[in-house]
Amino acid sequence: MDKEQAFAFISEQKTAFLGSVNENGFPMIRAMLAPRKIEENQIYFTTNTSSNKIKHYSSNQKACVYFYKRGRFKYQGLGIIGTIEICEDMPTKEMIWQEGDTKYYKKGIGDPDYCVLKFTCIEAEYYCDFKKERFVF
Repeated sequence: MDKEQAFAFISEQKTAFLGSVNENGFPMIRAMLAPRKIEENQIYFTTNTSSNKIKHYSSNQKACVYFYKRGRFKYQGLGIIGTIEICEDMPTKEMIWQEGDTKYYKKGIGDPDYCVLKFTCIEAEYYCDFKKERFVF
């Protein structure tokens, strides 16, 4: 698998699992909606500014994200390590905003509880058919 194949795989998934390191140094994993945008080595997610993960990433930008596809006879998984940047600037928020986001952010694009997480990929491991492949972005 290479970068283009990885991003094609990611774009087919509906859920991502995003990891952070909490204030006590322990990993935390949470399910996220599918990424909003993938470009170059970045994957963009929306989230609430008030969430605990924002506190985690404010003090430790190290992160991981995991995507999987489970078929009847085949399982594929893609784990990526990288860093997270918390984006609260209006151009980034506008780039990611979608109609219907007011369901989560009642005050619209300017809602102070709306922000974007920009995950920058460093290295990945792809698993399929009892085999692992590692690659660097």
